[in-house]
Amino acid sequence: MRGGSPKVSFTRVVQSLAWRELARFFRQRNRVIGAIGTPLFMWLLFGLGLDRSFSVATSADTRTSFLEYYFPGSLVLLLMFTAIYTTISVIEDRQAGFLQGVLVAPVSRHAMVAGKVLGGSLIAMLQGVLFLAAALFLDVSWSVSQFATLVGVLFIASMMMTCVGFSFAWRMESTQGFHAIMNLVLMPMWLLSGAFFPVPVLGTGQLSQEVLHWVMKFNPLTHVVALVRDLMYEDRLSEVDFWVPSLTVSILVIIVSTALFFAWALRICQRPNSGDLK
Repeated sequence: MRGGSPKVSFTRVVQSLAWRELARFFRQRNRVIGAIGTPLFMWLLFGLGLDRSFSVATSADTRTSFLEYYFPGSLVLLLMFTAIYTTISVIEDRQAGFLQGVLVAPVSRHAMVAGKVLGGSLIAMLQGVLFLAAALFLDVSWSVSQFATLVGVLFIASMMMTCVGFSFAWRMESTQGFHAIMNLVLMPMWLLSGAFFPVPVLGTGQLSQEVLHWVMKFNPLTHVVALVRDLMYEDRLSEVDFWVPSLTVSILVIIVSTALFFAWALRICQRPNSGDLK
């Protein structure tokens, strides 16, 4: 190519960066243990501790234990932690000089974003599948199609949260600031996702309940938790007592949100950053 170096293949860049994320993550066993151990510990702690004082009605006029109710939320929490851990690599790569090398190389920035997001999403999905082994102690019965659908949902949800983490990490120059922002953004999203308590129905007459309903209803993670719960258990939550989204709506919200967050990450990546020149 005259006048400069030829462009590297988009697919090759994505594969190389994704494989680099996978290799680096699984070489650091403490990150693997920390990402899985924290949600598992919280699931057992809160699930067993609140099991006798908390139960939720289902559509089949039965009661589900908090240990069962809280498991989908713990699974989504695992995906969130992994998304945070993997996108920290954006800041580390900038400090080590690797990111600057990628930026001046003849590669598309879109390929760089896709590679980083794909690598982080695969890591989160794989850890989510490992975490599902704990569901063997619960009353769940999966078919092959249900399990495959659940894995697909985990991958799309992982991609959504990884895109959010990447967008914030791209503008950060320190891991301390990144953790502070992630705790401010993702933790409230998770707490208001129906992971810890169901979404209240409208018509209660209390303003706080009405506001909480709409905030949780428009939270993308609410639809992730609801979809995981529907794929795991046969009985849905009682729609008389709680608001429960339909499967079609949840799938549509997750796909659209992931596409929007990925477009946001691409847009953020195009903006110049002072840390890129260091």
